[in-house]
Amino acid sequence: MSLNLILDRQIALEDTSNLPSQTELNSWVTAVLEGRMNEAELTIRIVDNEESQQLNHDYRGKDKPTNVLSFPFEAPPEIVLPLLGDLIICAPVVTQEAKVQDKTLQAHWAHMVVHGTLHLLGYDHIDDADAEEMESIETQIITQLGFANPYQEL
Repeated sequence: MSLNLILDRQIALEDTSNLPSQTELNSWVTAVLEGRMNEAELTIRIVDNEESQQLNHDYRGKDKPTNVLSFPFEAPPEIVLPLLGDLIICAPVVTQEAKVQDKTLQAHWAHMVVHGTLHLLGYDHIDDADAEEMESIETQIITQLGFANPYQEL
């Protein structure tokens, strides 16, 4: 089964250096969705600290920028669309976290895309059992992509 993926990459910041390519984003999202669905559409919006902080405040009540926010699309039951939703990823936060966690920037971007895409599929990490399941799936996907276990150092 081959995945028909439409990925809208939006860049909403001035410094576009060190951002993942469309091809990288496609491959990371495909790694999550392949075998789970035939077609999918989502947006990945790459933002600065200010936009991330505003969205995090408005939707989560937290007044600080965050690495990734997931906004799943919820269609009425009678409407069938392959639209998964939107990921908002804060480039400065991802860059800072990669340094602090001693990871390559590419590895951390891949992890944030995989993590956010799993959220769009309904996975969460609010309680320990859900967190364990989600982290296990993330680790499997990330290592299949050739990166180290993202939770190993944590």
